[in-house]
Amino acid sequence: MEKQDTILHCTVFLLLLFQILSSPKPAACKSTIEPCTNNDSCNALLGYTLYTDLKVSEVASLFQIDPISLLTANAIDISYPDVEHHILPSKLFIKVPISCSCVDGIRKSVSTHYRTRPSDTLSSIADSVYGGLVSADQLSEANSISDPSVLDVGQSLVVPLPCTCFNGTDNSLPAIYMSYVVQPVDSLAAIAARYFTTLTDLMDVNAMGSTAITDGDILAIPIPACASNFPKSSADFGLLVPNGSYAITAGHCVQCSCGPRDLNLYCMPASLAVSCSSMQCKNSNLMVGNVTVQQGSGGCNVTSCSYDGIVNGTIMTTLTPSLQPRCPGPQQFPPLVAPPTSVRRDSELAPAPSPQSDGIGLGTPKSSVVPSTTGLPGFPPANGPISALSSGASAACSLVIPLPTLTSSLVLLLVKLMIPALL
Repeated sequence: MEKQDTILHCTVFLLLLFQILSSPKPAACKSTIEPCTNNDSCNALLGYTLYTDLKVSEVASLFQIDPISLLTANAIDISYPDVEHHILPSKLFIKVPISCSCVDGIRKSVSTHYRTRPSDTLSSIADSVYGGLVSADQLSEANSISDPSVLDVGQSLVVPLPCTCFNGTDNSLPAIYMSYVVQPVDSLAAIAARYFTTLTDLMDVNAMGSTAITDGDILAIPIPACASNFPKSSADFGLLVPNGSYAITAGHCVQCSCGPRDLNLYCMPASLAVSCSSMQCKNSNLMVGNVTVQQGSGGCNVTSCSYDGIVNGTIMTTLTPSLQPRCPGPQQFPPLVAPPTSVRRDSELAPAPSPQSDGIGLGTPKSSVVPSTTGLPGFPPANGPISALSSGASAACSLVIPLPTLTSSLVLLLVKLMIPALL
């Protein structure tokens, strides 16, 4: 009787062991979902790798954005002749500026539409054309497609793209968030180093319980930015410019840049400026972006003419006099690059690095608290953005830490240990 009980117990144990090994693991997190309750929007970025050679205008059309904003987001010199028709090479990684809205209670961009071609499938559109930034299931749901195998040529599809706002801040500092699709060569530590952030910060932002990432995951990466202080009445209120890039505003009249040495927004007349309202500060001869310095015995008298937003088509300016201990040096600008014509082999499938800080001005977001790995499913780790919730690309994912995988050698050892009890 005792031997039968032992056999029964061993059989039950083996059945339980088999169930653990064969049970489905929690779904891997694919992207960060930010719940929202209002109708405001923010500036955001998409990390996008070209699937084929495309003109600048074609890439802009793919996302329904202004070609100039695409160029300036990547610090590409817009003064090149016919730059909008320049051909960008396949496998080039670029940042695509988009508007991030609040739709159905979560942050997403729904301003992009795609017109289908004869050879298209939902999978090819999602995985190839948009580089994994959207899934076939998301396309099907957003467009109420009952039969994914039937697509009409020329059909216009809404392309829901991932984005996050988090109030335009990261650790209380201005930031703009880029949605980035993890590539096979990536590690979380390498991504953090490229974008001058910390491993802990990335884990907090993306509500991650561990540093493990998988090919195809979509991460929200905070990029330091220069924030504007324009009044709410201005059309470009809340303008954020990522470090190392430019933005053209006020109807292509004003160019605002960020970095590389500091995170103070600097605006000046744009090279494309035509038919613009006056950019001269009242009661002075200074134009937007002009600064005068005069060394005195008590310090340096600095007077600057600053851009203060555009209101009803009028460019607003502010004249600011101040006394500073030292005279400021010349304004530093993000280095402009020529329109790319090729992709270095070692840079393929890897994010373009953020601009170098030269060791000055660009601070790394500080976070010393290790995020909790034992949070409840669906809730962010400790110290992460309050609204950060993780979800799968087509279904919610769990933050529960999966059970350790039992190797075949360990299973074999357990079976061998039970054999004497069965004899």
